[in-house]
Amino acid sequence: MAYHHHHGHPGPPAAHPRDRHAGHTPAMFRNRFIVSTLLTLPILYLAEPVQQLLGYRPPPIPGLEWLSPLLAAAVYLYGGLVFVRGGLEELAARRPGMMTLVGLATSAAFAYSLAVAFGLPGMPFYWELATLIDVMLLGHWLEMVAVQGASRALEELASAVPQTAHLVADGEIVDVPAADLRPGAVVLVRPGEQIPADGVVVEGASSVNEAFLTGESRPVPKQVGDEVVAGSINGEGALKVRVTRTGEDTALSQITRLVREAQAARSRFQTAADRVAAWLTFVAAGTGAAAFGLWLGLGAGLAFALERGVTVLVIACPHALGLAVPLVVVNATALAARNGIIIRNREAFERAREINVVAFDKTGTLTEGRFGVEAVAAEGIDPVRALGLAAAVETFSEHALAQAIVAEARARGVPVPPAGGVRAVPGQGVEGEVDGRLYRAGRPEWLLGLGVELPERLKQALAEAEARGLSPVVLAEDRRALAVLGLADRIRPGAREAVRRLKEAGIEVIMATGDAEAAAKRVAEALGIDRYYARVLPADKARIVESLRAGGKRVAFVGDGINDAPALLAADLGVAIGAGTNVAIESADVVLVKNDPLDVVRILGLSRAAYAKMVQNLVWAVGYNAAAIPLAAGVGYPVRLVLSPAAGAVLMSLSTIIVALNAMLLRRRHLLAYNLLEHLVGD
Repeated sequence: MAYHHHHGHPGPPAAHPRDRHAGHTPAMFRNRFIVSTLLTLPILYLAEPVQQLLGYRPPPIPGLEWLSPLLAAAVYLYGGLVFVRGGLEELAARRPGMMTLVGLATSAAFAYSLAVAFGLPGMPFYWELATLIDVMLLGHWLEMVAVQGASRALEELASAVPQTAHLVADGEIVDVPAADLRPGAVVLVRPGEQIPADGVVVEGASSVNEAFLTGESRPVPKQVGDEVVAGSINGEGALKVRVTRTGEDTALSQITRLVREAQAARSRFQTAADRVAAWLTFVAAGTGAAAFGLWLGLGAGLAFALERGVTVLVIACPHALGLAVPLVVVNATALAARNGIIIRNREAFERAREINVVAFDKTGTLTEGRFGVEAVAAEGIDPVRALGLAAAVETFSEHALAQAIVAEARARGVPVPPAGGVRAVPGQGVEGEVDGRLYRAGRPEWLLGLGVELPERLKQALAEAEARGLSPVVLAEDRRALAVLGLADRIRPGAREAVRRLKEAGIEVIMATGDAEAAAKRVAEALGIDRYYARVLPADKARIVESLRAGGKRVAFVGDGINDAPALLAADLGVAIGAGTNVAIESADVVLVKNDPLDVVRILGLSRAAYAKMVQNLVWAVGYNAAAIPLAAGVGYPVRLVLSPAAGAVLMSLSTIIVALNAMLLRRRHLLAYNLLEHLVGD
């Protein structure tokens, strides 16, 4: 089907053939820059224009005239050959680009200067050649530092896992390398220590800081049965954890892999930029040759004509153009990863700026997927006492509703009396004795079948609970009903704010759920969602998305990534929320680790901001070349505006640095600061 085309998620990508920095490091460029600059200083001292400018003459030392050629050769061979090699690789791949231009410019200047040293009439380019190579090395060093700085979040993630673990074996604790842990092993995590592998708490209670993974600074409470992730920091209590995933299978490793893949992946936007850069290479080479031929034909002399040609080649180097998109992407993906948002599909992320409909799944997405007590109606007893009695008999039940009642009583600080003789009636409820009296809590049908009488007020409360989509639990003492407790799936914090912000931005919000009409209506009304679909099967969700897209809408679907896979695939942007530690959700373009619906607003805002930065960078890079190439060719000569190769290199590097700084500005703001209503460039 047509809508599947953007969801191929291959394995780790190979290095792109046009990666001009394959095998390079910032340290390599830094060292070459420092050495080349030191070698350049004597060349500058001996250069005629510098002598004239500062009014001095070097001492008459025999053989001094050969110092500049020797030092320039050293600078070219040590600092410049990296560009020549890169240019040859580009030409071998039939994709001439930035390295080709720099290699051509420096080689032409070096060859001409050597020819002058051996008798050819003219002025050598020693100081221009050396300063050009210095500036180019500096530009590449700064470029690589910027790229690596944006990707440093990955190294920080990778270093988050401790090296050793306290293995619990036969009642004893043995320290073992964390890498040797296997699923099923039980480890002890003491207060303040990092958790060595993904697992489930089997003993103890504590709070765990998962900020490195989710961006959420508030510690998350953990007790028996809760999942914990490798790299998170245990708080105040000791925990025993049964390992479920280790090494490459942990959430941390998967997230690192996903972010690296996203940063390495290419998109239509970057491909377009590369195509423009390739054309610019041909234009620059053609313009440089034309400028050389024209000035030579006008009788300006070989040195001046060659200088014009070399300057055109240097100033046209499309570094800024080549960096315009990738630098924005690595910054956007790193910023998102730090905030618990994993971008898996770059093309879908770039398309997110066009989204005008967001469709949410309900359970586990807009709601937490766990129940809470919404209402307590009591007859002849205090509602707080009724909650305490219900919790007393429900304490030993594993049913979700029973656990929700017990949790509510604890949260409110309600006294829960001890219960004896508790017995569960499967599928119906529980019964037990409190202070010598028999109490039952369970389904209304079960209690009515036992002859329990419902007073008129409780009948009304029961009808209201069912009309609102609540799950009712009736508490009875012997044959008399005491209370009706209405339970419902809790709405996630942030869901209301997310819906409000999306609607403010003119984005339509709809909800699709397999739940009953009443439950769907309750959540939709609570969140201000005007359009919802109830009793929807997973395949039907995909059909809803397809029908919206067929109507010309750009649709994002937000679901839990398991039963919502068909809809996630069908949407323009598939967003998996409620992923917890299970981040390997193959059907999603974006994974939200934090389970926060507000992250949907964040990712749409970041997409718009990133697109704006890409456009700004491309406009700047293309505009700079449009203005700079004619100047380099010598059109300003009549008004004495002539650029030297070194000045061209400075301008070209400055252009690159401006693009890099503009891309890095993305990271200076909180993600929610990217307002969905911000106007895009060109709007």
